[in-house]
Amino acid sequence: MATETERKFLANPELLGHLPDGEHIIQAYLQISKQVTVRVRITTGSACITIKGPAIGISRPEFEYTIPMDDAIYMAYELSPYKPIRKIRHEIIHKGKTWEVDEFEDLNSGLWIAEIELSGANEQIELPPWIIREVTSDERYLNSMLAKEPFCNWKKL
Repeated sequence: MATETERKFLANPELLGHLPDGEHIIQAYLQISKQVTVRVRITTGSACITIKGPAIGISRPEFEYTIPMDDAIYMAYELSPYKPIRKIRHEIIHKGKTWEVDEFEDLNSGLWIAEIELSGANEQIELPPWIIREVTSDERYLNSMLAKEPFCNWKKL
């Protein structure tokens, strides 16, 4: 069984400097609950479906499978009860670790989240200078929650 262990941080885009070209990603959520999240992800030339189990600390079971592009597009735009989220993912190497920095678009525009995958929950990392603060335990910053309650609505709450 595959396990995802990651931490999330808000990133300051003004301190990132010039970013390498990013990958455009569309993510749509078919199921969002405490027990299971089912996501379809579409990138340039590929698509996958991901099933994530409940989080235990910063880890959770994750299963990901490649699916046909036509199926992914149908699921994302016809089966998802939520508007797909769009983002540009930039990969940045800092102190030998790969950080995925997501620049959100559309309803989540203005939000920048940096994620780092860890080999274990106790792995120590050195934070880059463009990190603002950790949001790993703040569920509002989960991509699935951004599909349900986009960043643009937060100021209205």
